[in-house]
Amino acid sequence: MLRGIDHLVVAVPDLDTAIRNYTELGFTVVPGGRHPVGTHNALISFADGSYVELIAFYEPSPGHRWWAPLQKGGGLVDFCMQTDDLRRDTAAFRKAGVAIDDPKPLSRVRPDGYKLSWVLSIPRDAQRGVAPFLIQDQTPREERVPRQMTHRNQVRGIGAVTVAVSDVAPVRQWYAGVLGAGGHDVSRDDLTAAGARFTIGPHVLDFVAPRGAGSPLTGWLKARGPSPYAATLLTVSGKPGPLDHAKTLGARFSFA
Repeated sequence: MLRGIDHLVVAVPDLDTAIRNYTELGFTVVPGGRHPVGTHNALISFADGSYVELIAFYEPSPGHRWWAPLQKGGGLVDFCMQTDDLRRDTAAFRKAGVAIDDPKPLSRVRPDGYKLSWVLSIPRDAQRGVAPFLIQDQTPREERVPRQMTHRNQVRGIGAVTVAVSDVAPVRQWYAGVLGAGGHDVSRDDLTAAGARFTIGPHVLDFVAPRGAGSPLTGWLKARGPSPYAATLLTVSGKPGPLDHAKTLGARFSFA
């Protein structure tokens, strides 16, 4: 069963710059460590159990699934879902029409030397970033997710993720097949777009397609293809609005 968003992935050109920028935006940023696939990361953990992963490459890795999006500007490039039954949910996405690989192990070594390990199921090719990748921990999840969950900007969690798609119908079929519910129609006048909304655990996902050439999603889809477009972060500060796009290194985040 899907339990909600595990984390959002923000691809950045330089990790030290990202840590500095997000700290200036009021986040508590914790160095994460290195993966044996050419990437290293830092994490922003929230009280709702989710987090944002800032990820960069410490060596070129053209075959990595986030390398190409980074060359196109990076920012919010993917999202991961928590599951309490990885094999069952992998099979459910596959049955619903998603080309998703069987679970494979991955690891990361934290700066303190602790080796984390987990198992991932990753969608293939164009479905990545629209269908989530799925995670199940082998080491305790509380070791993977930083315990520092308070932030100067008072963000407490992820609210909603907006994913730009060219055709809503097949995506709706995927999630309806996995969740057993068809979601709700949603009209996003702010984006001149419409689509389907699903709520998974505490999080909302909007899969929307542009209603015309005037939608900002039209150019986005042409340049980036179907992919995550923006996300809202819930804060108790009472100061809603977009974050500085330059500071977020391309990620369209806003406070709500």
